[in-house]
Amino acid sequence: MTIAALEQAPHRKIPVTVITGYLGSGKTTLLNHILTRQQGKKVAVIVNEFGEVGIDGQLIENDEDEQLIEFNNGCLCCTVRGDLIETIGRLREKSDQLDAIMIETTGLADPAPVASTFFVSDEVRNDTRLDAFVTVVDAVNVEKNLEQSVEAQEQVAFADIILVNKTDLVDEAALQRVERRIRTLNPMARFLRSAHSQVDLAQVLNVNAFQLEAKLAVDPELLNDHEHEHDPAITSVVLNEDRPIDMNRFMSWMGPLLQQEGDRYLRTKGVFHAHGFDERVVFQSVRMLTSMARFNPWSVGEARRTEYVVIGRDLDKDRLADGLAACVAR
Repeated sequence: MTIAALEQAPHRKIPVTVITGYLGSGKTTLLNHILTRQQGKKVAVIVNEFGEVGIDGQLIENDEDEQLIEFNNGCLCCTVRGDLIETIGRLREKSDQLDAIMIETTGLADPAPVASTFFVSDEVRNDTRLDAFVTVVDAVNVEKNLEQSVEAQEQVAFADIILVNKTDLVDEAALQRVERRIRTLNPMARFLRSAHSQVDLAQVLNVNAFQLEAKLAVDPELLNDHEHEHDPAITSVVLNEDRPIDMNRFMSWMGPLLQQEGDRYLRTKGVFHAHGFDERVVFQSVRMLTSMARFNPWSVGEARRTEYVVIGRDLDKDRLADGLAACVAR
């Protein structure tokens, strides 16, 4: 089938924006920024997470105009790819008025197989139009990520738009060095800068930036149905606790651990049932960089519990579980 035939369709296609980026780059923050400014539009949000528990789904501020679908414990580029095809088919059947589909991939996804999904399936190809792959990079850690991760390299190389995020944490000289490094992998992408993933939506939505011909020039095997293999040393651990957590005790444990072994603990994210708080407390870390903030209040009668996901290399689940248990409020 020719490229022209692949891209031709008799009816309106739903635009799809795919947000990629390595662990902790700011993808969910960007997604929330987009959704809070897309009021009144019918948006389907597909979130893919590496761990068994969907933390990101709890942090996405969706309303009645948005449909949230979560894929956990697998990657859109491999194990749950068939689920993506089936889900898009269901979305099309439910709403001919759907304005857009937003997909947030796991931080360990290879974007090429995700893109090929929109062309190898007749149903998906007929109903959707890839608008752009937006890759978010963490200005603080991107150089180290590119050195250590093939996935980080693939995400940058495949991007239509590269959002250099966390610019408030580095100086101009570092930003210019980072951008020069990224341009060696992808000289054609449009570059944007942001702090906290705040960006003009006109620069990332409905931009028609995805061009199949250009992608095939970079990866002639793009439309072939190939599998992606992850680094087996990188795994996820999910920690659960129903008892309230003393967040001071937690920080006294986790802070030094990340400072000593930040290259092992690549990304952590959790929603905490914190002692003394009526709101959820969200703790996140990217290597040695941490943040903690209050989030939505717990509902009356809602079961409160802590769910904390750790992604890293050669993780010791028992050690982590014992550490969290020691943080239970007394």
